[in-house]
This record gives sequence, C-alpha cells and structure tokens, in this order.
Amino acid sequence: MSYVIGVDLGTSAVKTVLVDRSGHVLYEASEAYPLYQPKAGYSEQNPEDWVQQTIVSLRKLMEISGINPAEVEGLSFSGQMHGLVLVDAEGSVLRPAILWNDTRTTAQCRKIENTLGQDLLSIARNRALEGFTLPKILWVQENEPEILDQAALFLLPKDYVRYRLTGDYAMDYSDAAGTLLLDPAAKSWSEQIANAFSLPLSLCPKLVESFDLVGTLLPEVAEDAGLTPQTKVFAGGADNACGAIGAGILSEGKTMSSIGTSGVVLSYEERKNLDFEGKVHFFNHSEKDAYYIMGVTLAAGYSLTWFKDTFAKDLSFDLLLQGIDQVPAGSGGLLFTPYIVGERTPHPDANIRGSFIGMDASHTLQHFGRSVLEGITFSLRESIDIIRGAGKTISEVISIGGGAKNETWLQMQADIFNAKIIKLESEQGPAMGAAILAAYGCGWFDSLQEVAAAFIRPAKTYDPNPETAASYDKLFALYQEVYGQTRELNEKLAEYRS
Repeated sequence: MSYVIGVDLGTSAVKTVLVDRSGHVLYEASEAYPLYQPKAGYSEQNPEDWVQQTIVSLRKLMEISGINPAEVEGLSFSGQMHGLVLVDAEGSVLRPAILWNDTRTTAQCRKIENTLGQDLLSIARNRALEGFTLPKILWVQENEPEILDQAALFLLPKDYVRYRLTGDYAMDYSDAAGTLLLDPAAKSWSEQIANAFSLPLSLCPKLVESFDLVGTLLPEVAEDAGLTPQTKVFAGGADNACGAIGAGILSEGKTMSSIGTSGVVLSYEERKNLDFEGKVHFFNHSEKDAYYIMGVTLAAGYSLTWFKDTFAKDLSFDLLLQGIDQVPAGSGGLLFTPYIVGERTPHPDANIRGSFIGMDASHTLQHFGRSVLEGITFSLRESIDIIRGAGKTISEVISIGGGAKNETWLQMQADIFNAKIIKLESEQGPAMGAAILAAYGCGWFDSLQEVAAAFIRPAKTYDPNPETAASYDKLFALYQEVYGQTRELNEKLAEYRS
C-alpha cells in the first residue's frame, strides 16, 4: 500500500490526515497551540509552536496508524492565510507572527489605498483589508523598523513550517494572492506595489505551484515525525484554495458554500481579467492557471453560536434547531442580519452591527433560530448574486461545514440560492485538499480533477422548491435594504460600545 498525508495548519490547531489511494481518510490527529492577544485588536502566534505541534501530530498519526513509514509517499499543506512571519538571513524568526484576524493595521490599509489608488485593484485585484499581509509589513516598517531592517524574507504560516521541515523557502500562488503584493494575473510579485512602499522584492520568496515538489524531509525532522527522509513534500495552498480542492471545486461552474465560524462562497474561475471592483476576493487557485472568486460573511456559524450561548446556553445545537422545519419560510416575519462583528461581503464595514427586525409576541425560540439560519444564508446569497452577475451560472452548490450538518438548513440553502445543494459523503475540508495535492504531486493521477473524482463522493442532494424559492426572493430583497437603513444608526451607536 501507499499513502499521502494532508497537513492543515489552522488558527487554533494543526490537523493531519492519512489518506489511501482510494481517498479514504484512515486516521487523523490534531494538536492545538496558543493564540496571544497582547493588546486589543492584536492576534499573534509563535511560529515555533506550529512547527513543534506539526511534528507531534505527524508522529501521533504514524503511531496510531501503525503503517510502515516508507509507505507514505508524500505530504502537502493547507495553511491559514495572510499571517506575517519575518525571518533573517539564517532563517530565524524575528518577531511573533501577526495573524489574519489581527486588526491593528487600519491606518496602514488607508495608506495603501491613498498611495496606490485604483492601481491597487487593477494589480492586486483586492481591497486593502486589515487581514492581508502587506498592511502587516507596513505596520512593522512604521513601528518596528529595526525588525524589518533585519528581515531577509517574509513567509506565510504554512511556508515557514514547510521551510523548517525541508530547508526550502517558497510560497505558492494561492497563498501569495492574499498578501496584496502579488499580481494574480501575471503570477508574479508586483514591483510597482513593493516600490511604492520602499520594500525590496528580495523580501518576497520564490513562487511555486501548490503541487510542486519543494523537497524531502530533513533527516532529523523525519526521525522526530516517524517518517523517512525520502518523504516528498509539496508546496501546498491557502486554506480556502485547499478547501475548494477538498470539495471538488476544480472546473467551471463549480461553487462551494462553506459555513464555519465565518462563511465563504467560493467559485472556480478561469477568466483572469474579471473586475469585481473589490466587492469579492479574487485569488489564484491551487489548480494551475485558475482562480477563485470568494465572498465572505464574517459571522456565519458564529452568529448561531452567539445566539445559542446568549439565549439557549443549556441546549445543544440539535435541540436548539429542533422544530425549525415546522416554522414557515420567513420565520413569521422575523428577519436577522448577521453583522454581529461587522461584515465583509458585499459591505466591508467594521461598524455595522446585526439586527432582529419584525419581532412580535407570537415569535418563539424556533422562529428566532430559523431566522438566524435564514439571515446567514441571505448573507451568503449576496456573494452568490455578485458571482452570477459576472455571467457565471450557478446551478449546483457543494455545501460543507456546519451548514451541511442540518437537513433543514441544507434545504434552506437550496431554496435561498435557488440551486441544487450537494452534501458530501465524507468532508475533511482543507486537510483533504492538501492530501489531494500530495496525491497528484506523487503521480497517482494525471490531474487534480482525476484525484478529486476518485476521492470525493456526493452523499445527498437537495433541490430548490420553486414556491419557497420565490418567497425567499421577496424576503431577500427586504434583507438587502437593512444594511442601508441601519448603517447610520450603527455609526451613532458605536460610541456606546465597550
């Protein structure tokens, strides 16, 4: 037998999965690491924690599987995006990593916009948001100039871990697209953007494809991880790109709805010159010369978690949602907007906040529960409509994450998106995407599409009900009015927030 390993370097833990040639996940292991928040808005991690816990997770994976290490042909990575790791000429980390969810860089985002103007969108294809990497580099440049002066390279989280495992520096296009320093269409670092902020291009690592072989395990790492020094290591991709691969989003017309803490609508795209005016993200895919369009709801599953913890703390999610299938579409005139931590798509607004509108004495916990699900799904529908507006047909959507765990919610997605919803038989998300990259890199199949076809199996489909879909269309139009009618109120309320 032969196997590959997918490594998913997340924000709270690293997950490893052992996958056979049929695409079955035989074993998995996970190791957590701490998050540091030294000030309000700061979010940092120690890159050494990623490295050590990745090695521990690999070793545990090999121990519980009991397989011969020589049978593991290769491994690849999925990684949390945007995080800044600065290393010196010897490869030593110069400061804690600044993560994707760190919000200290608002001033730097405005500086990027004011300096580059329309060139930012024409080159990088994305707006300057606090989560991206370039604002973090500029923050270090302004606040810790002595650190940036020592920096030989900037890396993203998974790329630093891979460097420590192989000794090779590289960054794949899908992750590089989230830095604001890449020209995604040209697949090269932007000299214009770097020069505008007095950054040398030598700070940027070499660019590779996600399925490229970047080396093998260093002997001491292989010993600690329970693997062999001959284990091939492939570059890997950004977590959203790998999540797309793990869901089979690898050809035109393929679209994914992922509901975790945040919510993502992601669609495969081959046209490199589409202009969305920054309303959605436009990134390189891990598939060669392909892209993906992505809209983000900041508080998707988090809205449901907040609602449960606040109003039904003693109930499980299953009990909380019990009976919502008996509540008609529209929740008896109750409408929820999931802006409880601000919003990203299509409103990049840090001040907007959520609303329940239309409450009356007849509403029960089930009405509120259904309304929360509907509001989350309406927010995702806004991203789907933007993508449809670019001329893309979306007739099928693969649903993964928390939104794929409840039958009523799956049918709700079908009705609100007016598209067939597909639930997968086994969902491993980005970790499976990383394993697929390794399988393709090892030559098991001739294309990523062939690997996905062999590894990913649909379990059930949900077709839209025309009558319910029409009713939701009317309610969605009302939902879209709420942002404009509450924006000014929320700006005035901001001074009262602690």
